[in-house]
Amino acid sequence: MKLALAWTVGVIALLLIAASALLYTPDTDKQAMFVEYGAPPSRFVNLGALTVHYRDEGPRDAPVIVLLHGSNSDLHTWDPWTKRLTAKYRVIRFDQIGHGLTGPSPTRDYRASAFVETVDRLTTQLGVKRFVLAGSSMGGWVAWEYARRHPGRLNGLVLIDAAGAPEDPNKQLPIGFRIARTPVLSNLMLWFTPRAVVAKSVHQTVSNQAVATPATIDRYWELLRYPGNRQATIDRFATPRVQVPRDQVACIATRTLILWGAEDKLIPVASAQWFKAALGNSQLIVYPGVGHLPMEEVADRSESDLEGWLAGLPRLD
Repeated sequence: MKLALAWTVGVIALLLIAASALLYTPDTDKQAMFVEYGAPPSRFVNLGALTVHYRDEGPRDAPVIVLLHGSNSDLHTWDPWTKRLTAKYRVIRFDQIGHGLTGPSPTRDYRASAFVETVDRLTTQLGVKRFVLAGSSMGGWVAWEYARRHPGRLNGLVLIDAAGAPEDPNKQLPIGFRIARTPVLSNLMLWFTPRAVVAKSVHQTVSNQAVATPATIDRYWELLRYPGNRQATIDRFATPRVQVPRDQVACIATRTLILWGAEDKLIPVASAQWFKAALGNSQLIVYPGVGHLPMEEVADRSESDLEGWLAGLPRLD
């Protein structure tokens, strides 16, 4: 009996070891990621202990637009808009702390103030005095927090399926977000990050499935595994989010454009209505049949709406 039990335990242990070996997903190679995702026109700038990966394109003397990507994304999410905008505008986009080739925060600080400070330091380093700030999802949260703290530097604010409105506690998150938010389980992500999980999360996020290409899924998967980014993701999701009272959001006087996918399941259109009601100087456009990423899912239409709105700004220098 004891021999049989020992044999059974041994077999189970071997199976667990074999499964772990098969599922183990190591960090990606830094140099390979720089070659793949950091080639020109990419640039890198030192902001103290943090080196930020950014792209600065378009005419130097044109009005400036700064683009902030969402959670677990990177500056490449803005490729469709950038191709269109750079004919008239200077477009600056960068990998936020804990993402892409910028990598983890050296202080492991992922509060709103840390993200806002990075925007402020980068734009100052690049000699940009005033600009339009656009953000998607988490980037939208950073954008309106920036507008709240540094209103004098903005000519306009663009919120695209932005985070920060009161959340429905019963909403269904993509599988990757559920894992990242679950204690203990999230730590397994440091060793086991199957591409299939990332693929499912991407497909769950968008309605226009044509944008969820194999190359896009590879990019999300590989940059999530850039050294330090998985721990950064765990740290970021573990950072308590302070719900800013509506009256403090309502204090933002910056002219605002709100773009939203009607079928967004991650941040539903009710949040768009919340921002529209809170921000008096705002315009809302909702796209039928579109999910969480309008700038990718309906790139032409959303960029055209953006340019139309930009043309109506009273001042853009």
